[in-house]
Amino acid sequence: MSIVTFYNNNIEQTGKTMSIAAIATFMSIEHNYRILIISTTNKEDNLKNCFWEEKKKRRNLGIFGPNANLEVQNGVEGLTRIIRSNKITPDIITNYTKVVFKDRLEVLLGSNQVERNSPELQNIEKTYPEIIKSANKYYDLVFVDLDENVDEETKTSILDMSDVTVVNLSQRLRSINKFAETKVNTNRLKDRKKLILIGRYDKYSKYNSKNITRYLGEKNQVLTVPYNTLFMEASEEAGVPDLFLRFRKMAETEDVNGFFISEIRRASENIIYRLQDLQMKL
Repeated sequence: MSIVTFYNNNIEQTGKTMSIAAIATFMSIEHNYRILIISTTNKEDNLKNCFWEEKKKRRNLGIFGPNANLEVQNGVEGLTRIIRSNKITPDIITNYTKVVFKDRLEVLLGSNQVERNSPELQNIEKTYPEIIKSANKYYDLVFVDLDENVDEETKTSILDMSDVTVVNLSQRLRSINKFAETKVNTNRLKDRKKLILIGRYDKYSKYNSKNITRYLGEKNQVLTVPYNTLFMEASEEAGVPDLFLRFRKMAETEDVNGFFISEIRRASENIIYRLQDLQMKL
């Protein structure tokens, strides 16, 4: 049972959420793991668009007024209430998740109903470490989509408890240089726990994975999630699960789809290998 946190050390768009959706979906199909993705965003949650169609909200004309929400709060907001009442147990988390593949892949959505810097959001963010710790006792793998706006204390706590941290970069030189400076100036990211991943990757750029690996002085080749038109369309139409089931039937060819799935496989295998290597050294 392990925690893998996808981390972006600046506000630049890196495709982090799309990368975690792709890798977690692939691993849940190809391996006998029970995986939970925990979203920590309070903005529009792209994970929701990857897996579920948006349902139209019905107007409530009951005794509580037209705008009252009678639904039981789910996701992280519901779990926060459980934590406050000291009733959280590892198995109770699954009552607040949304299922992608039964017994294989679930998602705990973040909150997009509270304002940034509000006391309510601050209380929610403080509960993330406890949620992650409890989830790690129940799921084989906990993937954390760590939002860059989460407060520093919570962010540090999550990174410290993570078994592997996947640092997400864009392919732009500015992003690569900023990470290079971070490596020198901070001890936050330990080499043995760290993997580097380029989202929305273009293999024809001169900043390809081999050149970036060499430039950063990394021992292991940088991982990638290539830009793929079918995947990006599926991520807007709740079609990611079906797309990966279709990709599974395809041979890994030299075309763009074959390259996409081969790089997702490489990223998944590297995460698994790093986790196994760390466990052997415990």
